[in-house]
Amino acid sequence: MRTTAVVGVVGVLAGGAAAPPGFTAPGFTALREVDPSIGQDMRYAGAQNFTGGVVDGYAEPECLLARPAAEALRRAQRVLLRRGYSLRVYDCYRPQRAVDRFVRWAREEEGPDDLARKAEFYPRVERSRLIPEGYIAERSGHSRGSTVDVTLVELPGGEVDMGTAFDFFDPLSHTDDPRVTGAARANRQLLKRVLGGEGFVNLPEEWWHFTYKPEAYPDTYFDFPVAVGEVRP
Repeated sequence: MRTTAVVGVVGVLAGGAAAPPGFTAPGFTALREVDPSIGQDMRYAGAQNFTGGVVDGYAEPECLLARPAAEALRRAQRVLLRRGYSLRVYDCYRPQRAVDRFVRWAREEEGPDDLARKAEFYPRVERSRLIPEGYIAERSGHSRGSTVDVTLVELPGGEVDMGTAFDFFDPLSHTDDPRVTGAARANRQLLKRVLGGEGFVNLPEEWWHFTYKPEAYPDTYFDFPVAVGEVRP
């Protein structure tokens, strides 16, 4: 889930403003309409994430992406299907308001209800350290529309061993962490190799995080809601 600390232009609708009537995201598409065979488990549209609830801005459990990134995922999916695998996405376009929510959450005091989520997502780092250690920041490449969090599924539908769970805030999530060996390491490398062949660049700190290059909107951080209607003319 690591967000990217950057300095640049905050683009269309970044900063929490509501989308004006009739606004549609330029050049974005719903992944389901490009390749419905790619699985979707949109974690921030439900409760199975480190915040424990639906995150601000996720109106629908849908993967939205800039069209070039969606089409590149479709190409990667074709390669993996021939090998008996499929992609499954956890997060795609992420509105700025969701990133803002992550920052607020990281600064909140933990309570008894947070213990289970801490054990699942950040057992070896204190919540107060998630921002200083770079796991959460005020800007995310996801808000530019070309970044995806993704894993492998072995057909007919079982997730493979990737060494850690998604959004596990720990160095073990580093793609090339030497402690991750065997099948998990091979699976990470397969995912990286196939996506890399279609133009995606992996974030070394997160085995699941990939950005399609060149980005359609490299300097723009969008804030429209995650909803299919937002990307249809």
